Amino acid sequence: MNNTKDIATVCGWIDHPVADRGIHLADEVDGWDYCSYPDLADLTRRMATILRERGLQPGEGVCVVMPTGFTAIAAFYGVWAAGGVFTPVSPPLLGGMDQYIVHVAAILDQAQPRLLVTSPDLAHLVQTAVDAQSDARSEIVVVDPDVLRSAPPIDELITPTEAALLQFTSGSTGIPRGVRISWANLATNIDIISRLVRWEDGDAMASWLPLYHDMGLVGTFLADVTKQGNLYLMRPDQFVRNPLRWLRAMQHAQHTASPSFALGYAAHRVRPEDLEGVDLSGWRTLAVGSEPIDVSDLQQFYDLTAPAGFPMEAFTLAYGLAEATLLVTSSHRGEPITALQIDSTTLRVGERVDILDESPIDPGFALDGGGWVTGLGYSTPEARVRIVDEDGAPLPDGTLGEVVVAGDSVSAGYHAVDDGHTFVGGELYTADSGFLWKGQLFVLGRLGTSLKVRGRSVFMEDVESRLLSEV
Repeated sequence: MNNTKDIATVCGWIDHPVADRGIHLADEVDGWDYCSYPDLADLTRRMATILRERGLQPGEGVCVVMPTGFTAIAAFYGVWAAGGVFTPVSPPLLGGMDQYIVHVAAILDQAQPRLLVTSPDLAHLVQTAVDAQSDARSEIVVVDPDVLRSAPPIDELITPTEAALLQFTSGSTGIPRGVRISWANLATNIDIISRLVRWEDGDAMASWLPLYHDMGLVGTFLADVTKQGNLYLMRPDQFVRNPLRWLRAMQHAQHTASPSFALGYAAHRVRPEDLEGVDLSGWRTLAVGSEPIDVSDLQQFYDLTAPAGFPMEAFTLAYGLAEATLLVTSSHRGEPITALQIDSTTLRVGERVDILDESPIDPGFALDGGGWVTGLGYSTPEARVRIVDEDGAPLPDGTLGEVVVAGDSVSAGYHAVDDGHTFVGGELYTADSGFLWKGQLFVLGRLGTSLKVRGRSVFMEDVESRLLSEV
């Protein structure tokens, strides 16, 4: 398969970096460190040399376990420049180290990477995870900025194989599963995202999302770097400590993405007076990609940021998942987001959803009562979404069932695992429950985390939302 064009879409900037743009990395105070695209391309080529000298061959896997930083970014693209298949692995965040080691070991057992790239401060932890593998084969490569800059840059990029990325997702089971993403999958989805946000030359992105997660990796990081836009990049822990920093960064950027709960968190942590003098009128896209989306999160965030110029039309609600590279559906720009109030006490798979009310989300909106769910938009031109019952039979609009996705962004399947029911006949059976209404997708939760109570479906996401509202 000739994937030259798709590879160029993702990696072409390495050969033709733009001199006056680059990545702004949040420092540990309140400033930004900067690396231009020419400098980043040079670091990428040096990383590729390190990997090739360790014996990496085209098509072999490389796991990267590093915190967000310039060395990590060089490692991401360095794997591709050396012809490898890249797997991002989360650095330790919250939780016990024992649990983290088990998680990483499970990923390594499946991925069986040729190399494992990490930083000096994580080397011991990564070695422990390698030792915990059932069949340890990975060679650890420890890289810091000095090691990276001392390596000579590779002259010619190595042509990779069809696979670009092995993206691990735990889904609802907690068991990591590697999704095989091809260059065609990746290039197609990045192009969809660019058209969704109506990217213009000179645009910029700001993000605090983790780079090992599909929304952060594909939706903000790769979507920006492929266009060589200025990127303002924070770590998740920096956002948690100071969400105002993200909002201030949006004075210099037009696009960003966030899960719904983070908007509610920012609205809770940031005071209106903190935004005095902050101009958010240039904000064009706030892609909200978690599901289901809490309407109150949108309302509280808008109430906080509207006085600073944040436009309601920047809200872009979307549905996506790693098995489809990322984006599947999105709301239409310039059209109000639709919210439906449903009777959750009557939800049953295969039966019509009882819709009590319908309302647009526009400036000044206030939705009374519970049971509101937001539309996650319409299928992109490259995707097809349908709803099926428990036997796989198609269901009409307004009927609750499983969301099934097809299209050029859908992966060929999991790596080293075949559950026999997720990827079937070129379609992705998502295990997400939802329904179509007037062409829009509404997602209610995971089928695997729902309960049957007197014949109706009760979703854990709805239970959590109700508990939080009571608290």
